[in-house]
Amino acid sequence: MPTQEKIETVNTLRDRLAGVSAAVLTEYRGLTVQQLTDLRRQLRAASGEYRVVKNRLARLAVQGSSLDSLGPHLKGPTGLALGPDPVALAKALAAFVRANPTLQVKFAYVQGRLVQPPEFRALADLPSREALLARVVVGLQTPIARLVFTLEGMLRAFVSVLDQVRQKKETAAP
Repeated sequence: MPTQEKIETVNTLRDRLAGVSAAVLTEYRGLTVQQLTDLRRQLRAASGEYRVVKNRLARLAVQGSSLDSLGPHLKGPTGLALGPDPVALAKALAAFVRANPTLQVKFAYVQGRLVQPPEFRALADLPSREALLARVVVGLQTPIARLVFTLEGMLRAFVSVLDQVRQKKETAAP
């Protein structure tokens, strides 16, 4: 018989999962309370959150939603990292894992797809949004700069030819 508290927990988790684009299942076995607090702080800075959930309640929360594919992977001690930005969440988790390798990523759900841990770690290696935008600008600017350089060379050659014609006319005319 479900208690009111468990029903509220499932409903709260279901509501929270509805608005995220990334959910990461982690195994937190071996981490201290202080380390988990640090993890929560780092994820909060990336607009994310970390919850330790009971697997049965989490399975009920994801049942019938787009995150239903995470259900079979809810085994053992499970922590759930949630966030609206998958790249920011991946970067925050990767930074924490570098300092605390006992935290393991089991599976991730990123924008409608179930993702294996190596693919999720690849998200952390992506450059920042600003760096990607800078690359786009450079990519757009390069052909224009080459065109300007080419046209400038052609104009310089044309002016040089005109100058040589002028010099020939000056020397030819008495």
